[in-house]
Amino acid sequence: MMLAAETNESLAQMSNTLIYSSMAVYTLAFLAHIAEWVLGSRSKVGRTAAALTSATAAAAAPAVTVRGAAGSTAVLDKPKVVTRSASGARDVPDGPGAAGGTVKGDLYGRIAVSLTVLAFLVEAAGVVSRALAVQRAPWGNMYEFSTTFSTVAVGAYLGFLVAKKNVRWLGLPLVTTVLLDLGLATTWLYTDSDQLVPALDSYWLWIHVSTAIFCGAVFYLGAVATLLYLFRDSYENKLATGGNPGPFARSVMERLPSAASLDKFSYRVNAAIFPLWTFTIIAGAIWAGDAWGRYWGWDAKEVWSFITWVGYAAYLHARATAGWKGRKAAYVALIAFGCFLFNYYGVNIFVSSKHSYAGV
Repeated sequence: MMLAAETNESLAQMSNTLIYSSMAVYTLAFLAHIAEWVLGSRSKVGRTAAALTSATAAAAAPAVTVRGAAGSTAVLDKPKVVTRSASGARDVPDGPGAAGGTVKGDLYGRIAVSLTVLAFLVEAAGVVSRALAVQRAPWGNMYEFSTTFSTVAVGAYLGFLVAKKNVRWLGLPLVTTVLLDLGLATTWLYTDSDQLVPALDSYWLWIHVSTAIFCGAVFYLGAVATLLYLFRDSYENKLATGGNPGPFARSVMERLPSAASLDKFSYRVNAAIFPLWTFTIIAGAIWAGDAWGRYWGWDAKEVWSFITWVGYAAYLHARATAGWKGRKAAYVALIAFGCFLFNYYGVNIFVSSKHSYAGV
């Protein structure tokens, strides 16, 4: 018994060490991402964006040949062709990425991704060590949930990269948020390894909480894309109306994907994960029936989970409504993600609930 207790304590200490080590590596990745953005030549960004715009216009506007009565031909000016993917959308090419199309910027970007992979592996090892120390799923309190959440969020981002998706622009905001999340977890939310409260001691913990963590991590990626879409859309609107953004705005915004691409990414991510969030709520109701003898009791956690579901359902409905596409739908998506955040932090810390995590 004593040997087992000492082993568990050693595993818990190892977990803490690994989490702090991952924070150190994430910090290096953060600095590398900063270098990627800074060392990407601003003039190069401008030239690349202009070249892409010219190439798109040339491809979309073929020359028109007219044959005269005497067999002569005349080439007229190329007509201006504008294509729109959706109502109100602009035909704008994606930017060259955070590296700005430069070799030096791309080098630091690759270093940043490599460091992010290393930090992810170290943090994942910390989560697994915590699970071995407590001999259960490592989601019994807010500290464990937060460390797992950030691990899954980074894993989802790396999954998109492995799938050859153009998402390296997510690297800097993601690593920044992960550092904030781990800082909160290790400073204010830390809880010593302990056994679960009785209501959480169920196999449904593996099903319900794991899907909730995965949904939240993917919703986060969608929220970042939505926020960047709003900035990029404002930038494109300013250019379209003859405005002259400052050099910093041009340097940043011209490297991002177009507003249409960001909007499409956020929509696809949120739409793909919404059915799993629906399953999460259903699984929680079944677990509540086993734990408390009722499937729904209007507990604060249950209510805000449902409010979050309604928020994302409203977003998807707005996307299908012509008058609510674009910025209006984006605002609804951000409100829905805000409900998710309050459901986690607000309900667990400030509201009395049967779902309050142990140690908070």
